[in-house]
Amino acid sequence: MDRLQSMQIFARVVEMHSFGRAAESLSLPPSRVTRAVKELEAFLGVRLLQRTTRHISLTAEGTLYYDHCRKLLADIEAVESNFPGSAGQPRGRLRVDMTLSLARLVVLPAIKDFQSRFPDVELTLTMNDRTVELVQEGIDCVIRAGTPEDSPTLVAKRVGAFHWVTCASPEYLANHGTPQTLEDLAQHQAVGYLSSRTARTLEWHYVVDGEERSIRMREHLIVNDTDAYVACALEGLGMIRAGSYMVRHHLLSGSLQPVLTNYPSPAVPLSVLYPKNRHLSPTVRAFVDWVGEVIRASEEGWRRDACIAA
Repeated sequence: MDRLQSMQIFARVVEMHSFGRAAESLSLPPSRVTRAVKELEAFLGVRLLQRTTRHISLTAEGTLYYDHCRKLLADIEAVESNFPGSAGQPRGRLRVDMTLSLARLVVLPAIKDFQSRFPDVELTLTMNDRTVELVQEGIDCVIRAGTPEDSPTLVAKRVGAFHWVTCASPEYLANHGTPQTLEDLAQHQAVGYLSSRTARTLEWHYVVDGEERSIRMREHLIVNDTDAYVACALEGLGMIRAGSYMVRHHLLSGSLQPVLTNYPSPAVPLSVLYPKNRHLSPTVRAFVDWVGEVIRASEEGWRRDACIAA
């Protein structure tokens, strides 16, 4: 048994959630992939995977072994990357998870550049904002907003930030007036955004005299999707407080107008989180560096927009 190849095969089965897809991605017969995992389990004396007709999941021992496999394979890639040749070039499959709005508005418009720079990388993007189990779900890294919690298993690298923008449609402001102070917000209504993490609508936060102040708005309509959130504001259904990248183009066109620009909101960091390995694989490192460039360029573009600064 070639233990290194067996580790690679096992890791791919976990990441692809399928023996068949793993075999296809490795250009191996399905029987070879199945046999490699069985031989590995026999060698280790434990069951690594729970198999049903429709689902494959890691056992507790499998999760531990997969984590070590990732570290070992990443170490090998890191060592090989120090030498000439193709070994250290970004290549293979990469699975990244992020929010739908960040993917649609920031990452996907620039994805051709990533593909042209790294043509040997097969990128899979999944979009949601729930908590994911990277190892269990075969995800290489995730992009999340907010200050990351300390984790014994994950590394967080900040790749940029965005700012909150309080805004409303011209129709809404014509009907309800434009708030000039935070106290004026008591006379207004907002579209509520329901957080999937807390199951509550989000409060609005501002910085006043160096201290953070939280405000809970009156909400007659609540949604849990960012596209719907912005769409409600465009329809004049209430004020919103959205990420700068979500409303930039609407502010430029005038379909939304910023308010309370004298009351800044705390910047929200954007971070890439990935499993804590001693060495980062060339493929993940290439994506982390690239997406950092894209996010920072997006934020710099927002800062340059005259209508935002007004």
